[in-house]
Amino acid sequence: MSTETLAGSTEDQRAALTSRILPIMTLSEGSSPLTHPLPPVPFTSARSRAEARFQVQGKAIVTGGAGALGLISSQALLEHGLSSLCIMDLPRALEMSAEQIQLLASEFPSADITKIPFDVTSMESIEAAFEQANKTMEGIDILCCFAGIPGCQPPLTVTPDQFTRVIDVNLNGSFFCAQAAAKRMEASGKGGCILLTASVSAHYTNFPQPQAAHNSSKAAVAHLTRNLAAEWAVHGIRVNGISPGYMDTILNAGDSLADVRKIWDSRCPMGWMGDPEEITGAVVLLFSQRAGRYITGADIVIDGGTLTL
Repeated sequence: MSTETLAGSTEDQRAALTSRILPIMTLSEGSSPLTHPLPPVPFTSARSRAEARFQVQGKAIVTGGAGALGLISSQALLEHGLSSLCIMDLPRALEMSAEQIQLLASEFPSADITKIPFDVTSMESIEAAFEQANKTMEGIDILCCFAGIPGCQPPLTVTPDQFTRVIDVNLNGSFFCAQAAAKRMEASGKGGCILLTASVSAHYTNFPQPQAAHNSSKAAVAHLTRNLAAEWAVHGIRVNGISPGYMDTILNAGDSLADVRKIWDSRCPMGWMGDPEEITGAVVLLFSQRAGRYITGADIVIDGGTLTL
């Protein structure tokens, strides 16, 4: 194609901007049964009301579910009433966590627990996995997205493939999983709840490791959460996020990271790395039928106070 042709094409595209028609989002209305308040719990006892407040109902998919955060969150959701759980992750990750997943199944025999291997960077894999889960569980009420990877490369030397890989997994993977779940939630007419995982890295510059790709992807996930919350409320779909700080998982383990961990701890007001269990309160809140019903577009930071400095 000649330079003249390219220039002409660009000019035509610019001219077309003046006649474009924008799609318009629709917000929910207070009269919608998908978003209006639930009737109060009949008073039988203070304990029963407390239990109802944080009850989690329905069928959930947890992506990245074979990792520490995914497994501990799955357990918490089951403890609060979840009836069906589908754990999605890479085949190798599911294999490595097979014992923990089996333990969940034995601890919660009344819940239907399945696992599906998939790849968040493949649209075909996402669609096949979510369709299988939808059929197996006969619906999807909850999606919890934990699939993600780090990316600690100096910005001057990071390659296009390295940068794109982080964006593909953390941002694109989160969106297309959310989209796959939301389509099925909307079709059911019942709505649902989606949780995306951002990070403190979405809100500040980590030190001492360089990780511009990772931080950019997580900042995008945090803003994606707000956008989807606004756009999908009309379908009765709540979308929230959590931003964990440094957590004591395999990602941050090993003798090679000992000195860096000391730096991380020294820059945290509470002085130590978070335990995975400490994200579960926020997860249960956001997925609870009542306590979380009016919460959407939120990003709960769970960082021991790191962002206060």
